[in-house]
Amino acid sequence: MTFRKTSLLATAVLGSFGFATVAHAQAFYLQEQSARGAGRAFSGEVADTGPQSLWWNPAAIAGMDHGEAAINASGILPRGKVVNNGTLVQRTPAGQFAAVGGDQVARNPIDNGLLPSGAVAVPFGPVAIGLAVTSPYSFTTDYDSTSWTRYSATRTKLQTIDIQPSIAVALTDWLRVGGGANVEHVYASLGNALPNLTTTTDGRQKLEGDGWDVGWTAGAQMHNDWATVGVSYKSRIEHTLKGDLLVEGLTGPLATRNTTISGVEARFYTPAQVIVGARIRATPALTLNGQAVRYNWSKFDAIRLGAPLNTALPENYRDSYSLAGGVDYEISPRVTLRAGVQHATTPTQNGLRDARVPDANRWNYGAGGTFQLTPKFGIDLAANYVDFKNASIDRATQAYSGTIAQTTVLTNGTLQDAHAVVLSAGAHIGF
Repeated sequence: MTFRKTSLLATAVLGSFGFATVAHAQAFYLQEQSARGAGRAFSGEVADTGPQSLWWNPAAIAGMDHGEAAINASGILPRGKVVNNGTLVQRTPAGQFAAVGGDQVARNPIDNGLLPSGAVAVPFGPVAIGLAVTSPYSFTTDYDSTSWTRYSATRTKLQTIDIQPSIAVALTDWLRVGGGANVEHVYASLGNALPNLTTTTDGRQKLEGDGWDVGWTAGAQMHNDWATVGVSYKSRIEHTLKGDLLVEGLTGPLATRNTTISGVEARFYTPAQVIVGARIRATPALTLNGQAVRYNWSKFDAIRLGAPLNTALPENYRDSYSLAGGVDYEISPRVTLRAGVQHATTPTQNGLRDARVPDANRWNYGAGGTFQLTPKFGIDLAANYVDFKNASIDRATQAYSGTIAQTTVLTNGTLQDAHAVVLSAGAHIGF
């Protein structure tokens, strides 16, 4: 393959390689790592204790007087539609723009998902060690091959496994600190259609790969008899995926670009998080929770494709935040009820949002409870309703950029009526 041919293949990838989800947290981050936390809309996790808060703050396991394990699973049921408002395609640089055609409404393109997680912690005097296994960036989105979105996205799958070994220590009777590593495996598969010049049938491309990468987490908690304040930092992780690019179905003068390239390398960042929160015992039964998270999404500025493509896809995400408040109310030693609300902003920007990333600002309303069935065993249940604001889908793309075959797509669509129901269940056991 000549360098010129490789460059042309790279431009075909550039118009579509990205991640997407209408999920529960932001962009392609999922926060459902605790059924206990889901019940109060994730408003107190950085300041709570035990393995269920380990993902948010490793200091949460310091000062434990016995071992504890927890498992959780969340069923995510997203709904919504991605509607075409007049997307146009120009199949050659000198040609006329025409309607993109295809199905004009994509309904429920985000697949239902089941998100599992688990954690365990064991104390050794003032020191505790713990391990959390989560899946913070996982989803599948599926548009029909006849959808108006097809040149931006058909099927996308992203799956992560995060393994967080941690250690924490109670330095004083009021101060706990902890730290851990985040060892992440990422698999991604991204597909979309490619326009042909001499026929209305489309070609297609698929890029998939995987890789292991490492980040870190550190945190602290300060507490007294009636309040706990927590703060933590989760580092950004630079992910490097290696895999294959398949291009097929191109006809006429584009047929020479049908190929499979092995060893394609893609790099991108998942964001750092700064998390601050507090839990205040207002009465013996009532605890007030508050939490703020700042996401460093601006590091997701581009997806960089290494050899043999040697190019980059601009993403231009911006930093974003979430704010949450909630309550825990202990009806009895065996029953605690929870409720909360969270608001989160999207890191995607108007003018730069495509169908592969139909994200929007959202409100998350949660309710749930803990039911302690025995002194050592209990279950956590929660339900959340996430309401997304309508958002434009308006990112222009090009295939075969800079050549006589250059194809421009002026995207004009809207994410409408998007919402999600999330049902979470967990169990915890002391030992």
